[in-house]
Formats: sequence, structure tokens, C-alpha cells
Amino acid sequence: MKFVDEVSITVSSGQGGAGSVSFRRESMDPRGGPDGGDGGRGGHVIFRSTPQLNTLIDYRFKKKFFAPRGGGGGARNMTGADGADMVLSVPPGTVVRDTATGEILLDLKDEGDTVFLNGGRGGKGNWFFRTSVNQAPDRAQPGEEGELREVTLELKLIADVGVIGYPNAGKSTLISSVSAAKPKIADYPFTTLVPNLGVVRANDDQSFVMADIPGLVPGAHKGIGLGTQFLRHIERTNLFIHLVDASGASGRDPFQDYLDISNELVQYDHAKSQDGTRDEEYRPLATRDQLVVLNKTDVIGDEETLQLQARFRKKGVETMAISAAAQKGLRELVIEVGKRVLK
Repeated sequence: MKFVDEVSITVSSGQGGAGSVSFRRESMDPRGGPDGGDGGRGGHVIFRSTPQLNTLIDYRFKKKFFAPRGGGGGARNMTGADGADMVLSVPPGTVVRDTATGEILLDLKDEGDTVFLNGGRGGKGNWFFRTSVNQAPDRAQPGEEGELREVTLELKLIADVGVIGYPNAGKSTLISSVSAAKPKIADYPFTTLVPNLGVVRANDDQSFVMADIPGLVPGAHKGIGLGTQFLRHIERTNLFIHLVDASGASGRDPFQDYLDISNELVQYDHAKSQDGTRDEEYRPLATRDQLVVLNKTDVIGDEETLQLQARFRKKGVETMAISAAAQKGLRELVIEVGKRVLK
């Protein structure tokens, strides 16, 4: 299934049904008076957050969603039927923004239904307008118009832990080693083009959700590489596993890799504050808890791993050492992550 995490759509609630102009005519009561009923309300637009979905692909091609109008009132004071609600199902974590202003209208973190646009009220029939001095009113109200909005749906994954780092640092291998997730793994950069979620068991009673975020590179906050497309998916995580390739096979310096990705978090925070899309609950990414993990240590050996850890420690950065491919140090990592998440 293709991963789609941002779409723009047009939605409209239904127009209310028109009230009826009717007069009762019966053989024994030829001047029975008005009996026109009210119109029914138009259909609401409802967003349904359901964990059965993990992408917005249903809205990639169909862009307009209009709820039905309410039924018209009838004789004998009969009220028109309410219009059927338009229910739009989305994954948990979907944010609904006004397309024109960027204002957040809904943040659908929790499972359930949320009424977004109310259907128009039905118009009153002529029975409603009868008075002692106007016993035969011949007017009725039209139904109220529905609401029309152009909105952007933006999916932000809900995970306890986000795994960040350079492309090919071993993020996909890590998540496949500690959970049942099966992301694509290969020995070239940008293997992962979509975020992957995996459930990791911390102990017999508790587990947490880990998200493998596609690789970042310097300038990602400006759109370089995979750009900001997937940076938003770590906005809801409380803890980052900052995975660093310790092997040196990339030709880059491991500590500089750490600095580069850390700087991207700072720059992303700055960009969010400048473009006005940062909501009130946003916590800067650079201030969140990070666990720096040196991966691929099986390539360099124990002595060189200790020297690299000492170098990070000298700069004030504590690290853990693992090899996801060799299944080395993973249990200790899961225990430490579990402690930080579950506290």
C-alpha cells in the first residue's frame, strides 16, 4: 500500500430541508388550518479516527465530500428526514488544518468520532407560523445552507519512540530486530521511503511503539533529501533513539553525524516557529529526551567501540553500543528505552 501522509480535500455538510406549506382538508373539517411540517437537518461531516488505517491514501484521488441535504417537510405536520452523515475515516494522529490559513481545526489523536461540520437546520413549515391573528400562514422557511471548508489532512504518527539518524545507519535493521515489523533493508541510502511502526515488548506486562523514520541528511529542514515530509512524524514522540553508524563505512565521522542530525532538529524547530504551523502543544524536538546509540559496532570491535564512546563522553554525550545486525546489546537497549518511556 502506498503511504500517503498529506492531502487536501473539500468537505461540505448538507443543506437543511425546506419547510412545507400545507393546509389540512378533510370532509368534516374543510378549513382545518396549516399543517406543513419542518424540514430535516442536513448531514454532518464527521471525522472517524480508527486504528484500522495507517495512511490517507483513500483521499488521494477523491477530493470532494458532500453530505446529503435534509428531506423537505410534509403535510400533516410531518418532519423531513435528516440527511445522512458523511463519515470520513482517518488514522489516529491526523491533523485537520484550514488549507488557506494553516490553522489547526482538529487534532485526532484518540480513536472515535468527531463532528467537524454541522448540517444546516431544516426550515420551519407553515404550521410553525400560525398565530391568533394569522391562522392561515402561507409561508415556510428554506433550509439553512451547509458549511463548506477546504482542509488539509496531515498525518503524524503516534509512537512512543522515534528512531532518527543518517540514511543507512541501521534504523530498519534495529526495528526489525526488536519488533515484528518487516521494513525493507538494503545496503544503500534511503532504503526506507515510508515510516515503519513496530511494537516492542519492554517486559511481560508493558510494551511501547517504535517508529523508524526515513533517514535525515543535513538540510532536511529545507527540503533536502526526503526533506520535512517525514520530520513531522517525530513530533509526537517523547524519546528519540539517535542511531549513529559507528563503523565508518560511510566515510563520515560518527560524531559529526550526531552533530548534523541534532542540528536538523534545531533548524526544524526554528522553521516551525517561523511558518506559523506550530501548534500550542508543540514541544521543540531539540529539547526532548535522546538516547544516543552507536550501531554496527561488530564491524570495528570492542576496543575501538570503547574509544569512540570515550570520545562522545568527552563531548558530554553518553552512548550505548549495539549491533542490530549481530543482535548485540539489543536487550539492554530495550530495557533502557522501556524505563525512559514507561516512567
